[in-house]
Amino acid sequence: MHDREGGDGHHGRTRLKGVNMARDLTQLELLTELEPVAAENVNRHLSLAKEWHPHDYVPWDEGRNFAALGGVDWDPEQSKLSELAKAAMITNLLTEDNLPSYHREIAENFSQDGAWGTWVGRWTAEENRHGIAIRDYLVVTRGVDPVALEQARMIHMTNGFASPADQLLESQAGFLFSVAYVTFQELATRVAHRNTGKVCDDPIADRLLQRVAADENLHMIFYRNMCGAALDLSPDQTIDAITLILENFQMPGAGMPNFRRNGVLMAKHGIYDLRQHLEEVIQPVLKKWDIFERTDFTPRGEEIRDRLAAFLDKMSKDVVRFEEQRDRMLAREAAKRERELTGASVH
Repeated sequence: MHDREGGDGHHGRTRLKGVNMARDLTQLELLTELEPVAAENVNRHLSLAKEWHPHDYVPWDEGRNFAALGGVDWDPEQSKLSELAKAAMITNLLTEDNLPSYHREIAENFSQDGAWGTWVGRWTAEENRHGIAIRDYLVVTRGVDPVALEQARMIHMTNGFASPADQLLESQAGFLFSVAYVTFQELATRVAHRNTGKVCDDPIADRLLQRVAADENLHMIFYRNMCGAALDLSPDQTIDAITLILENFQMPGAGMPNFRRNGVLMAKHGIYDLRQHLEEVIQPVLKKWDIFERTDFTPRGEEIRDRLAAFLDKMSKDVVRFEEQRDRMLAREAAKRERELTGASVH
């Protein structure tokens, strides 16, 4: 069932001949068939991943004690971050904090044996660095209120995380939903980290978030290759999972305190908005998988692909509508600021 395309192949992975059988594959069948591809991609990841250390990205000389050790507790005046940068940093960090839930999700839907087990452990260890580094940066620089941050972490982690895969349907192949979700989610997180770094107005924060984003990109490539191999193996079943995930997509931080308010602020100022979700996350991945050029779907798969195309068409229209509303809102805010400044100068 395995077949090599020349070199690493068009998709940069072992090419699998589709089984094209009437029934969907079980979770075990998928994991067994895809295990050689997982092994190849784990090795690829390990050859590309660069070792780095969170402590190298934190300006420790800015640190000082808080009141419990005789110092001074946090005060808003101490932060050099804008309200936008604070909202984005908190959202990104709380998202990273929920790692135990994500680990459970992929450990349950992948396997803890062989290459799958190696990947789950390695991915979790790499992801853990992100929260360590961002928290150390924020606490040392007093960028955000550490008490409020800790309270939000407690709430968010207690609530945990359930991926859309859990909520969509009882499927024997939860693996497909998980691997489709994390492909898009890792890329979305990369975009959000990079854009957050740019608005922090601090080269240290920007460097740190570039480093985190580079990790997220390698993680995305692993998952994208695995989902692409699943498409080759069981096309209809996989396009069904991809479509359901995109139709129901939520960022993993959706349950955190103030997520909606912070998300609106981030979307309003271009850290992560609907156009970026469509053009920088969804479309490049679907293009990599040749979704709209493939000829290996049965009529069932083609019907699902048509549904996906209709969904993307609607999203394109939603992007335009959102941007028109956003531009009006930003214009109103600018006019209000102008009036306030004019009024202040008159007095």
